Amino acid sequence: QVQLQESGPGLAKPSQTLSLTCTVSGDSITTPYYYWSWLRQPPGKGLEWIGHIGYSGSTSYSPSLESRTSISRDTSKNQFTLQLTSVTPEDTAMYFCAREEQCVMTDPPVCTRDYWGQGTQVTVSS
Repeated sequence: QVQLQESGPGLAKPSQTLSLTCTVSGDSITTPYYYWSWLRQPPGKGLEWIGHIGYSGSTSYSPSLESRTSISRDTSKNQFTLQLTSVTPEDTAMYFCAREEQCVMTDPPVCTRDYWGQGTQVTVSS
């Protein structure tokens, strides 16, 4: 069974960089043809795709967040990370990591998510 778990600080201050880590077990993040994604859901709003990193290390990001987003990975730890710079209160959300497959490489990509973490709440406030 594939399991994903998010970790990181639950509180960030405006203008800071948010850094979250997803730890994966049950599968290698380098296994073709899967992608490892970050998503978020602000209070009272829908789920928003942030971006993903592929099995080969390539990345794709939501156009609305690309300028502030970086996803990287540590294959030795089977982890991938999200960095979101210059955060504001509108970045307050529940953040999820997930595995993706069957990606259609449009801009942004459209993928099917089959496993996901439980989510971690991030609040941006001074």
